[in-house]
Amino acid sequence: MKKTLLLSVVASTMIMAGGDIVPVEPVIEPVVETSGWDFSGQAVLYYQTADAAGTLDLFEQNSAKANAGIKLRATNKDLAYGIGAGVEVNGLGTLGLQEDAVLTPMQGSNGWISQAYLTYAFGNTSMKFGRQELPKALSPFAYSEGWNVFKNSFDAALLVNSDIADTTLVGAVVFKANSSVAPTAFNAINSEDGKGSTSNALLGTDDPVFMLTAQNKSIDGLTLTGSFYYTADMELATTEDLMIGWADAQFKISDYAVAVQGGTIMSDALADDALAYGAKASANFGMFGAMVAFTSTDENAPFTNTGGVKTPLYTQMVANQGVIAQDADYVKAGVSAKALGGKFAVNYGYAVANDDDIAGGADNNPYELDVLYTTKVFNDSTDVLAAYVLTDPDTTADSTNIIRVWGRYNF
Repeated sequence: MKKTLLLSVVASTMIMAGGDIVPVEPVIEPVVETSGWDFSGQAVLYYQTADAAGTLDLFEQNSAKANAGIKLRATNKDLAYGIGAGVEVNGLGTLGLQEDAVLTPMQGSNGWISQAYLTYAFGNTSMKFGRQELPKALSPFAYSEGWNVFKNSFDAALLVNSDIADTTLVGAVVFKANSSVAPTAFNAINSEDGKGSTSNALLGTDDPVFMLTAQNKSIDGLTLTGSFYYTADMELATTEDLMIGWADAQFKISDYAVAVQGGTIMSDALADDALAYGAKASANFGMFGAMVAFTSTDENAPFTNTGGVKTPLYTQMVANQGVIAQDADYVKAGVSAKALGGKFAVNYGYAVANDDDIAGGADNNPYELDVLYTTKVFNDSTDVLAAYVLTDPDTTADSTNIIRVWGRYNF
């Protein structure tokens, strides 16, 4: 099937990450002369089982979830007068597995329009209007998560400009979002009923969320990114304006990399402004890799993605977001190796300080162990993940074992 490069403001793909699946850093795609429609898609089989702190057995029906999914995508760079368009639909089912093998679907059993947008470009400026995915590297608090069957998306207007040398400026107005766990309903991020689109605590009126991001790469190997969010009348303890400031600096030289991050959530509705920061170092040694990271969050508000359940923190793993998002100092260390036609990774995370009852109980030290294997099969058309996760809340409750397996065929 013929594939052409669409005019996309930001493109991102995945192998393993941010916790669950590691995101490949987004890039601003150049305008490519082409015409006509480009059709593509993805078919997914997804299975997960968890013994739920010892209350269930692995692989029994009540502990398992699964989905079969299909994604169909059509894009056209130039419908008329330089205006492009894209549409994407997702459908989910279980192939009857809920009758004998699993209790519930992983992400649902319905269909929805996951993307529907128009694009336009002039000079060094690109615009994208409508339902779309947003990348974590340029929108750390409103991004599309890749850990579930399909990504969540946003109703937004996005503008990207690269007139300044080695600098990308991104402006966005975000109106609605679905959720990475319940994707069929799109709700206002800042909704009048206080429910919003996700379980994130930072939700309130129907005002949109405004975002501005600047990313600079003037110094070889150094990427500096800063983001600022604003929304009016956010319902927290009381209804007040909300602002988020976040910065990230990453420096890579040869096979070594270091990074720092930090930011604040500001609102008169909070007792005090919330603060978070972190650092990360990584290295590659041929077929082997290693990394270590630390993050710290205070008790004033959770640093959680709107439209999903994950965080932008360096210590995000498969299932530890409930521990690290608020009031915890957390260390993560990992090693990886390329072997058996794919990549193995082992990551261990530990809450060195957990001062509140939000995650695991006061003064406890929850930890997580992730063992993951990713590969490509069938002439690299299909991505495969197999993961084992052990989480221990360091309370009287038992630890939880999770097994997750999925395959994604891209056509």
